[in-house]
Amino acid sequence: MPATLLIPLYRDEIAPRFDLAGEALLVHLDADGAELSRSSVLLAHASSEELCRIALEEKVRAVICNGIDDEFWQYLRWKRIEVIDNVMGPVDEAIARFRADVLRPGDILFHRSNA
Repeated sequence: MPATLLIPLYRDEIAPRFDLAGEALLVHLDADGAELSRSSVLLAHASSEELCRIALEEKVRAVICNGIDDEFWQYLRWKRIEVIDNVMGPVDEAIARFRADVLRPGDILFHRSNA
């Protein structure tokens, strides 16, 4: 089934807090999970309400985020949008894990160096 993901951004990482993100990434996947396109949405001001509105408007299937208030988590779930929360790290790693169906709430995706 085709899917659209919404990921609140801070540079090339998942934003540390849902309500403080000034930008969001929309990733469109085909039925096989292959990435079709990406688009970035700049917000006039950081807003959980605006991110939720975009998620509904874009028919998002899943939100990958970190630090989301329970009120907005509950709202998105009520609207039948999967919320994979408390995920930290690079966006590309999160997308790859989502596509492989191994991304879970609480995943920390930063790679450690052995230095």
